[in-house]
Parts: sequence; structure tokens; C-alpha cells
Amino acid sequence: MKYEKAPEIKKQIKYLVSSLKMDHIKVKNIHCIRSFDVKTRAIARIWGMPKLFNEVVGIEPNYIIEVNAKRYDKQNEREKIKTLIHELMHIPKTFSGALLSHRGPHHRINDREVEKILKNLEHL
Repeated sequence: MKYEKAPEIKKQIKYLVSSLKMDHIKVKNIHCIRSFDVKTRAIARIWGMPKLFNEVVGIEPNYIIEVNAKRYDKQNEREKIKTLIHELMHIPKTFSGALLSHRGPHHRINDREVEKILKNLEHL
């Protein structure tokens, strides 16, 4: 797999976190990359950091949002925003380095929920 930093994605993340008032997300600890030649069918992925790194090494929790260039870059702007919102929804309120699953007892991460959030953004 080849990848490069994606500052334009980071800029979008910064805008989304601010606009959607996702105050629990520390933008400085979100890193964005664009990957090439990956075998995944995913459009984007988010990578968390095990709690162990914080407890043993003292490293603050960080997340990496990876967009698959082959799939992500083909999307229209609205779909790109939806994809990034989806990935941000995986970050728990504790910003612990963990990731939320698609279905939990108190949350869902799916297209319907992303659309609800996007509608709020479009009204701004």
C-alpha cells in the first residue's frame, strides 16, 4: 500500500468538526491520508489507537482517517462529505483512541444517521 498525507481532507475534517459542533474531537489528533493500490473495497477507513499506547507510553489518543483514492476521489462532493461524517461518527465522545461499531446500544452509524447530520449541516 502506498499513501500520502491529505491536507485537503484534514481541512474538511476541521470544517465538519467545527460546523457540526463535535466538540469531543481534537482535530490536532486527527491525521488524514490518501491511500493508493489498496485491496479494500472500503471508500474510507478510520484507525484508532489502543488504550495501551496511552497507558504505557503516554501517547495521547490519535486517529487516522484514510481515504481510498480509487473510490473516494470518484465521489461527488456531497458523497465525500457523507463519507467523512461517517468516519467521524466512529470516534467516541471520550476520544479515547477506541472506535465505535456500526451498531451499538445507544448509536447507529449508517446512511440514515449520516443523512440526518448532513441535513443539519446544509441548513447552516
